[in-house]
Amino acid sequence: MQDHELAGLLAQEAGDLLLGIRDQAVAEGWPSYRLQDEGDRQAHRHLVDRLAELRPDDGLLSEEGTDDGARLEANRVWILDPLDGTRDFGRPKSIEWAVHVALVEGGWPTAAAVALPASGQLYGTGLSAAFRPLERERPVVVTSRSQWGEAEVVAAAIGGVVRSFGSAGVKAMAVVGGSADVYVHPSGLYEWDACAPAAVATAAGLDASGLDGTTLTFNKPRPVVPGLLICRPEYTGRARSALRW
Repeated sequence: MQDHELAGLLAQEAGDLLLGIRDQAVAEGWPSYRLQDEGDRQAHRHLVDRLAELRPDDGLLSEEGTDDGARLEANRVWILDPLDGTRDFGRPKSIEWAVHVALVEGGWPTAAAVALPASGQLYGTGLSAAFRPLERERPVVVTSRSQWGEAEVVAAAIGGVVRSFGSAGVKAMAVVGGSADVYVHPSGLYEWDACAPAAVATAAGLDASGLDGTTLTFNKPRPVVPGLLICRPEYTGRARSALRW
């Protein structure tokens, strides 16, 4: 199985597992904290076990795992967010959560997938669907609920409007799927939040970079990305210029 296929398969499997956990939680009346904890734990365990089975020699970095530094000596490293948007996952009616799976070689993801299980959507570097923007009167800039400032600056520069919701994967895939035009995350985020979304966006023909256009790199000793900008190419220049204020 090729790495692109494996990334998609693992994201899909973890997503299906999480949907099952959610159904059980609703049926049994779990409190939200238990649903969140079980989702994080079981999705992480599933992905780790599957990679141990199918890619036993590869390194690993997961939001839910212990980082012992061994990945820094590996040529191939899987970067995972088994449940991106844990808080929203704990709200049974929310669809704003995702699964991120990415393989990094030489500092950049060479295969990746992002699953949006509650929406029944799977995006990946191995899928042929290219970015196709939906028709709308004004471009849409998406951001986190708590980070409107920079998004409003970008929206003003491109004549757009701002929308906010949860999960980095959901926001990034809104641009990939064509329902948004720019995703701005102005503050730091972990590599597992950014890696798979950036790879999928780039494979779809979008621009993914730091806020000022710097090239993203992954599997660093300190796995943090200082900021993330995903754009339709026609808005990239104006968005980056606006963020240099």
